[in-house]
Order: sequence, then C-alpha cells, then structure tokens
Amino acid sequence: MSGARLLEEVRFDADGLVPAIAQQHDTGEVLMLAWMNRAAIEETLASGRACYWSRSRQALWRKGDTSGQVQRLVELRLDCDGDAVLLRVDQTGVACHTGRRSCFYRVARDGAWHTDLPVLHDPKELYGHGH
Repeated sequence: MSGARLLEEVRFDADGLVPAIAQQHDTGEVLMLAWMNRAAIEETLASGRACYWSRSRQALWRKGDTSGQVQRLVELRLDCDGDAVLLRVDQTGVACHTGRRSCFYRVARDGAWHTDLPVLHDPKELYGHGH
C-alpha cells in the first residue's frame, strides 16, 4: 500500500490533525502524546524518525532535532476508527521536555497529583532554556 493510500484511512480532525501516541517498542512504556498532520506522517514514514506537528509553533518538529533525544520509528499503527495513531519507537534518552523519560510522570493518589519519575536530564541542557 502506498503512502498516499495509507493516509486515506487516517481520519484527521477539522484542523487536519490526529493524536499520536509514542510508545517504547520493546517495553510498552507510553512515552508521550503529540499531534501529527499529513506531512508529519509522511516525513516520519520517509525518514524513519518521529516527526510531529507543533500546535504552538504551527510547524513540523522532528523529535530530537533540538534536544538530541531522538525517536526512531519501529512501527506505525492506526487505531480501529482511524482517528489516532501509535508510533512504536526506539527512544534515545528522555521523551518529555521536562527531562523525564515519559510525559506521563504524574499519578493521581489521595486526591492530588504526585510525581513518580525523576528528571534525568536538565531541560536547560536539552533545550538551552527552562521548561
């Protein structure tokens, strides 16, 4: 199936976006949720590196270009409704802009959010400024 044909089955929202979950391919660890548009999916499939759409910058961003924390694509999956994608990746270093391995580092416990993952890399070192 060609890339264009693959994209015909993706149900993008009114803004041309689809939610994209990144998961470590060998452990099943959920790393992050981002957004992809058609160009981001095409770039990801062509390059073998995860590329997303930044809603705040209104531009494509390839994971790791700024931080060095690259996601190599192992497999791209589409959910049953076609309205979400799963990127099974090999994550180098941390996935979260806070310097943690996963963006899902807060857990609801006793009526409050508790942090259960440590900062592994200082965001100032990854991005040149605090996050």
